[in-house]
Amino acid sequence: MSKLYVVSTPIGNLGDITVRAVQTLKAVSRILAEDTRHTATLLRRHGIETPMVSAHEHNEAARAEQAMQWLAGGEDLALVADAGTPLISDPGLRLVRAAIAAGHDVVPVPGASALLAALVGSGIDPQPFTFLGFPPRSGRGRDDVLGRVASLDHAAVFYEAPGRLAKLLEDLLERCGPDRVVTVARELTKVHETFVRGTLAETIAMYDGRSIRGEVVVIVAGAPAADVHDVRVEANTLARSLLREGATPSRVARRLCDVLGIARNEAYAIALSASAEMEGEVD
Repeated sequence: MSKLYVVSTPIGNLGDITVRAVQTLKAVSRILAEDTRHTATLLRRHGIETPMVSAHEHNEAARAEQAMQWLAGGEDLALVADAGTPLISDPGLRLVRAAIAAGHDVVPVPGASALLAALVGSGIDPQPFTFLGFPPRSGRGRDDVLGRVASLDHAAVFYEAPGRLAKLLEDLLERCGPDRVVTVARELTKVHETFVRGTLAETIAMYDGRSIRGEVVVIVAGAPAADVHDVRVEANTLARSLLREGATPSRVARRLCDVLGIARNEAYAIALSASAEMEGEVD
């Protein structure tokens, strides 16, 4: 069967590409690129003349169908994003799933990743960590994500657009408190690469009034163990009180989200656990 190679490419410095990635991009029949104009610069740098076709979020369904025809015809393909590892906050999942379903080999060719570069340079404990991609811009989805971060006992990693960085930091401060440690990594591997490390209050002050450019990665340290314990104790106490008043677990969960900023899934789990404990006490 033919192969679909998922190839990581540089996130800034064009030298950050593996020998295997160059060899793969030269050997395949076609390269599926998120933006062919962007990828062309990389290909010229390394003398790669393989034909490219676009494969982005707006044409992914049609391109996946066409790619399956190419693979069925015996062509090996490579999938690349504009930068870093495909599928990590980039399109390509539909294509990978289609290739797997059709029985073709999907072969990752690892390399640069803004996520990992930021994490290991942050000074925050990298194990374990939760990657959350780009946060929702508003609504309950954003509330759930930020509430989840507030109660995590380990690092959380976001991607964010520069124009929305200030808002994200302010919202995190509101949920996590001014003393939560954070690192903002910007323009990774490029000439103006920067790491800003400190508390949320200090980091917000650093960026106050400044114009931000370039892709941004935000790493939020986990909550201190005592804080996590205190929030869970408070949530359990509130859940029990509401259940005694006749509230359903789903209603309790919504209240925990609103009052304590706990993520919806975690709040519902606490509500169910409290309900089960109370039933056991009655028995």
